[in-house]
Amino acid sequence: MIGPAVVLAAVVALFHVSAYVFIRGTAGNRLPLLLGAAYLGAWAGDALGARLNVDPIRIGDFHLVSASVLAWIGIALVAVLAVLGPERTAPSSAEPGTPR
Repeated sequence: MIGPAVVLAAVVALFHVSAYVFIRGTAGNRLPLLLGAAYLGAWAGDALGARLNVDPIRIGDFHLVSASVLAWIGIALVAVLAVLGPERTAPSSAEPGTPR
């Protein structure tokens, strides 16, 4: 049976990635990576919040603030890696050395 933390982590991740795309304007091909990083961050944030027991806002046993913070850390990690990574260039239609 799926626990509520898995479903709520997906909802939190979707909300925060949507907010990121709304602020940024576009996500391009990074959208699946952003969703994955935010999902794993929210799930880990819930586990960390449960372990530390310091989260003031909860939905049942789901620790919302710590899940949100770690979801944004995951989003920021993907955004920074996308900026630091190699830039993709469009393939040229002509062979090198042939006239255009």
